[in-house]
Amino acid sequence: MADPPGAQLRPLRPSYPIRTERLLLRPLTAGDADALLAYHGRDDVSRFLPSEPMSRDEILERIAGRWARTELTDEGQSLTLGAELAETGLAGTGLAGTGELAGDVVLFWHSRKHAGGELGYVFNPALGGRGYATEAAHAMLRLGFEEIGLHRIVARIEERNEPSVRLARRLGMRQEARLVHNEIFKGEWSTEVDFAMLAEEWYARARR
Repeated sequence: MADPPGAQLRPLRPSYPIRTERLLLRPLTAGDADALLAYHGRDDVSRFLPSEPMSRDEILERIAGRWARTELTDEGQSLTLGAELAETGLAGTGLAGTGELAGDVVLFWHSRKHAGGELGYVFNPALGGRGYATEAAHAMLRLGFEEIGLHRIVARIEERNEPSVRLARRLGMRQEARLVHNEIFKGEWSTEVDFAMLAEEWYARARR
């Protein structure tokens, strides 16, 4: 009898920065507070996020708290990484922590038994349309599937958040559900669209 999916999972302890074609993914630091404030402090960015527009102090609190984790060792944990533009680093060297922050991405490890995770992303609209969010989110899917060994990763998006919906589709995630007026969100009914990808789908795309 085959082992259940959760038996095959491994802790995620990345070596930082995680390099993609144009980005450096790394833990956030207090030095990122102003760059994070530039988009997490905006009404239009927070409109479809669980949080309200953040102040600089709230961002620093997050950096010292829930955003401080640098590894995933078990279910119930999340890893938030900043997506830094490599070409903007110190003298073009790509030295992590010295360049412009384009946004942040998060990978949740929800279940060991079911080998399930979730993807999230928030990017500065001032740098939109250049593919940075897609590049960073793709890297987080790779960590979830190839490094942890997750079986399934989902993305839950407010339907009116059209850029996030388009991003999930670009990543190759399937829309599995549309939950009409499923909850009150920031004082009004919200419709949630749920996307998912399985490990077998991830590896099939990689082979293509």
